[in-house]
Amino acid sequence: MRTCRVGLVGAGGVAQRHARVLTGFEDVELLGVTDVARDAAEALAGAHGGRAFADVDELLAAGPDAVYVCVPPFAHGPVEEAVIAAGVPMFVEKPVAVDLETAERIAELVERHGLLTGVGHHWRYLHVVDEARELLGDRPVRMVNGAWLDKVPPVSWWARCERSGGPVVEQAAHVLDLIRVLVGEATEVTAYGDGTPPPVEGADIDSVTAATVRFTSGAVGTLAAACVLGWKHRAGVEILADGLAMSLAEDGLRICDGDGERHLPADPDGARVAVDRAFVDAVRGIGDDVRVPYAEALRTHRFALALAESARTGRSVALPTGPAARVSPPVADALPAEVSRSEATADA
Repeated sequence: MRTCRVGLVGAGGVAQRHARVLTGFEDVELLGVTDVARDAAEALAGAHGGRAFADVDELLAAGPDAVYVCVPPFAHGPVEEAVIAAGVPMFVEKPVAVDLETAERIAELVERHGLLTGVGHHWRYLHVVDEARELLGDRPVRMVNGAWLDKVPPVSWWARCERSGGPVVEQAAHVLDLIRVLVGEATEVTAYGDGTPPPVEGADIDSVTAATVRFTSGAVGTLAAACVLGWKHRAGVEILADGLAMSLAEDGLRICDGDGERHLPADPDGARVAVDRAFVDAVRGIGDDVRVPYAEALRTHRFALALAESARTGRSVALPTGPAARVSPPVADALPAEVSRSEATADA
């Protein structure tokens, strides 16, 4: 394959970012874009040399080599099913769904068809994550504290739990994924929301959530999530191990140990490029560095949904770590997918 022809489902902020990155690669061509907001699809396609398609089926009929699914959380499911049925490699933006049933169904289909997939947890490509893992070495993590303290993104669906899953599912997914990388799998979570929505019309999500977590390794941790600010205040993790304290965020790693304190800068833009480069290389058969295939992202999604379920019910939720592990989703109702995919702009 000399050129990878990519189709985009969704024309919002996340899709626009991927389009900029992908068309910056010499071996990638933007085949086209589809979005229920036709004007948004036409604008994005026109900006990067592709064409606007009426729907997913028409896009797939044009023969893409890969498809990027960049839709709001509640719109996942039918798009992925169509792409899988066509046998086209698929990159899905996080979170992979608003519920667990949809994500489990898609994961089963992906496995059954042996499909190449990737999910947009680009923090895995930060070089400081590798530095942190190397520093930890054989030292067991004793405690991890994660936080995502931010604002309500300016998209209509975000403040509704049945559309976004709430801040823990939609915003904190990167932090939860990073915690899994550095600490391991969680076995039990207890979370509490404040029961008060942020001051946004129609909002029904918790403004703040606080949680405690137990891990298979014996480590303990916390998560704090908030969407009551007017800016992104903090997003990252703090880890304590024997003789070592680290704070890791998208912009760098701070290390405190017997040698004193030092800071290693990160390259978040580089990580966003690297996640796309790795997927394209895998599609072209010249690389094997997809760090988060769909099955791996499902584990992070289960973690997030366990926290959301605990906050909703006020009860602890056990989180088995086997492949058949399931927790109750935070909502049961699906919403119509006709809400514009071009609103899928909340990813950080």
